[in-house]
Amino acid sequence: MTFEEYQNKAAVTALYPNHGKNEFIYPTLGLVGEAGEVAEKVKKIIRDDGGKISLTKKEELKKEIGDVLWYISQLSLELGLSLEEVAKANIEKLYSRLERNKLHGDGDNR
Repeated sequence: MTFEEYQNKAAVTALYPNHGKNEFIYPTLGLVGEAGEVAEKVKKIIRDDGGKISLTKKEELKKEIGDVLWYISQLSLELGLSLEEVAKANIEKLYSRLERNKLHGDGDNR
């Protein structure tokens, strides 16, 4: 599945107030909530399972990461961005940093 296919299919399931009307707040809040759920599961893997990820935990994480992807997709759509262009811009930024030996450090504009 391509990013475009995912984004189109995911948009069909988007049921939230002001969907499609430049509503960026709802998907932003959903994104941080789902990212928190990923972090919670990882924390419990460290605490309860010595950092070893079982197949069951891996499947649980896959579902939560999917939820993160859904909210990223919706936030991108609300901002008029395709996941393809978001991914492309991110890779260009990272490779620019790599070429300039700036992967380490702080700040968005390294």
